[in-house]
Amino acid sequence: MNLRYGTFYIGGAWVDPATDRTITPVDASTEEPLGEVPEGTEADIDRAVAAARTAFDSPAGWSSWEPARRAEAMDRLADAIDRRADEFVARVSAQNGMPVAVARQLETGYPSAILRYFAGLARELSTAEIRPGLFGGDIEVRREPVGVVAAIVPWNFPQALAMFKIAPALATGCTLVVKPSPETVLDAYLLAEAVEEAGLPAGVVNIVPGGRDAGAHLVAHPAVDKVAFTGSTAAGRAIAETCGRLLRPVTLELGGKSAAIVLDDAELDLAKIGEGLFGATLLNNGQTCFLGTRILAPRRRYTEVVDAFTAFTGSLTVGAASDPATQIGPLATARQRERVESYIAKGIGEGARLTTGGGRPADPERGWFVRPTVFADVDNASAIAQEEIFGPVLSIIAYDDEDDAVRIANDSDFGLGGTVWTADPERGAAVARRVRTGTIGVNRYIPDPAAPFGGIKASGLGRELGPEGLTAYQRFQTIYR
Repeated sequence: MNLRYGTFYIGGAWVDPATDRTITPVDASTEEPLGEVPEGTEADIDRAVAAARTAFDSPAGWSSWEPARRAEAMDRLADAIDRRADEFVARVSAQNGMPVAVARQLETGYPSAILRYFAGLARELSTAEIRPGLFGGDIEVRREPVGVVAAIVPWNFPQALAMFKIAPALATGCTLVVKPSPETVLDAYLLAEAVEEAGLPAGVVNIVPGGRDAGAHLVAHPAVDKVAFTGSTAAGRAIAETCGRLLRPVTLELGGKSAAIVLDDAELDLAKIGEGLFGATLLNNGQTCFLGTRILAPRRRYTEVVDAFTAFTGSLTVGAASDPATQIGPLATARQRERVESYIAKGIGEGARLTTGGGRPADPERGWFVRPTVFADVDNASAIAQEEIFGPVLSIIAYDDEDDAVRIANDSDFGLGGTVWTADPERGAAVARRVRTGTIGVNRYIPDPAAPFGGIKASGLGRELGPEGLTAYQRFQTIYR
């Protein structure tokens, strides 16, 4: 793969960058360059925001279209994305190490499904309501699009998480400037081509890859009305500070350190629960914010749980992201592998017992690989239990009874995901309700487009997906009549 682009998609056209600065994406499995794209600067961001502003403010612009007409355009975009499915899979998995089997599920069909879901909501969208006033007269309550949206997208699920923002923004009549992560830029150009093919009006979606400086400029831009960000908690705090100073609405989907609570009646037959367990704990090489990387096991079954997770994790196939048989691919960058390895060293230093993994595989020799790793005898106060590692590392923590399990699950700065594993789904749901987290599953976990997704505490602010996800892209106006 040697893909080279020399322009940005801004204002419905392919325009030259303001400087000759470039980004070189790298294959996570081979450490070889994949191509080159221009790097967005403040001047490029200014141009993109101006295009989005014009597209929003125009009397006949996107915000004035009937919702059903916007929905038709969104369906065309979903179709255009689906036509590029194979290429999306190849580009995403090469850049960030996502196994192609995962990318086919979550980086192609999933983004277009989100688009179609919000297109359906747009067709039912009510923009005004008349209600009787308490002191006489009528009150008209209007839902208006918030305006120009800055959508800042991470590298771990670049297309899915971009669509978490693009789809509700388009449905409500907003326009966007999308800033992809420098690690995953080649798939962003495919998205731009799909937007162009779908015939969205000029300036409705603008895409400018760039680094932190470009992102910071976009967040603080005076012509931006709302920010939607997915990424680290540290970066989210900085963005929240900027938006707080500007009194600018912001949605933040940040880090996690979720608990997977194995109840004392849980089924541990990996032939039955292996697929669900993998998706809830090690999906995308552990580079997923909602994963239950703290495994809480009942003390009386602790050895059995440790043995089951050790066998399960040790059996996973490690290999190149492009191999359909691969279950654990490389980490996205050399820097990310160094981070994960530093936490493995911390776990050993803190006295946790390594049961599998803990190092790099002998084969392949190149690529940013780490063997999937399990630690037993972990104290919930330790670094590997409290800090987000963002790699294939699981910590197994013992608990005494159900109340103790809930206490440990809630003893975290984060609150994004989680699971409860049990033979009794009703019991599992009762335990799930006691966990302080934004989302949680019983014997499975996958963010469904029909339900709100997001976290509490250090895991973020606001919600994406579901009908609730529309409100983040709307503002209310009240007219007393």
